[in-house]
Amino acid sequence: MSSQERIAAVLRHQRPDRVPYQDAFWQSTIQRWRAEGLPAGVPPEEFFGCEMAGFSGDYTLRFPERVLEETPRYRVYVDADGATRRDLRVGDAWTPQWLDFAIAGPEDWERHRQRSAFMPERLPADLAARYAEARARGRFVVFRAHACFHPTWHKIGLERLLIAMLEQPEWIDAMFAAHTQLVIELYEGCKARGVRFDAAWLADDLGFRSAPLISPRLYQRLVQPHHRRACQHFAADGIPTILHSDGDVRLLIPHFLEAGFSCLHPLEVKAGLDVAELKARYGSALVCFGNVDARALAGTRQQIETEVCSKLEAGMRDGGYIFHTDHSVPPDVSFDNYCFAVSLLAQHGRYG
Repeated sequence: MSSQERIAAVLRHQRPDRVPYQDAFWQSTIQRWRAEGLPAGVPPEEFFGCEMAGFSGDYTLRFPERVLEETPRYRVYVDADGATRRDLRVGDAWTPQWLDFAIAGPEDWERHRQRSAFMPERLPADLAARYAEARARGRFVVFRAHACFHPTWHKIGLERLLIAMLEQPEWIDAMFAAHTQLVIELYEGCKARGVRFDAAWLADDLGFRSAPLISPRLYQRLVQPHHRRACQHFAADGIPTILHSDGDVRLLIPHFLEAGFSCLHPLEVKAGLDVAELKARYGSALVCFGNVDARALAGTRQQIETEVCSKLEAGMRDGGYIFHTDHSVPPDVSFDNYCFAVSLLAQHGRYG
């Protein structure tokens, strides 16, 4: 089977020839691996054989970006959503902190809402060429974007968003609606350039370590209608929608399914999610994508084997499982350890 055929079968909850493989990697992890055997110039996605290719466009508010201050330790700048941020350098990565926002209330939103309008310049110039390459390689092609909750708090701040969802819901609903419309128009813009998608993959981080960020009732009231609108738009083209959400979102999963999502990623182990429990509860209603504890991959070979094989055993039962760590692979995982984990997938991830 090609990657396109394999993942399509899994998303229909059919048994493919083997478990599909997909993963993500911190930049600091890639830099470590270059010194440990990852060939120069070869992305780990290509080296290990990731099976998805994602395409999208720019869904920021397109404010002019400008740097206000920069030191070896941090940089302060205004981003494309009009937020003033201070990013602290930690090793070779950056930890962001939001300081101020161009949009602090409904009046600001009305003044700037036209910035969320679609324009062809939001699509990458090399979209058609990259799409043709992905198809030539047999990749499963997904439309990738953030759904409404996560991008909105980047525009106005998380605390302000959570308070406004209770006190100014009309404003937040308008922002969610505008973002969802832009995502739909980006999808249609990609289609107009000749891209044909196999699925949509939306990200919307709605959980922290021990619970969702919002209650199920608030999700149903303000977020779910916009999730449903996007899922229904993609479903009209006959494609399923995958949801990415970090954290413990177990209380929200029934409502994700009601919205139209059929697959959940990355199923964070440290937040309490477990593929065996999810499959027992939701069966063929939910495809499980991930749940391989990235922390275990930094352990001994026995720990790695126990983790990978236990997740394969639970996930493969009755189909409906895609291999992925439960977050991007961190830099404490060695190249040798990760190669061993992938070899276990090759050895134990085949259906009889």
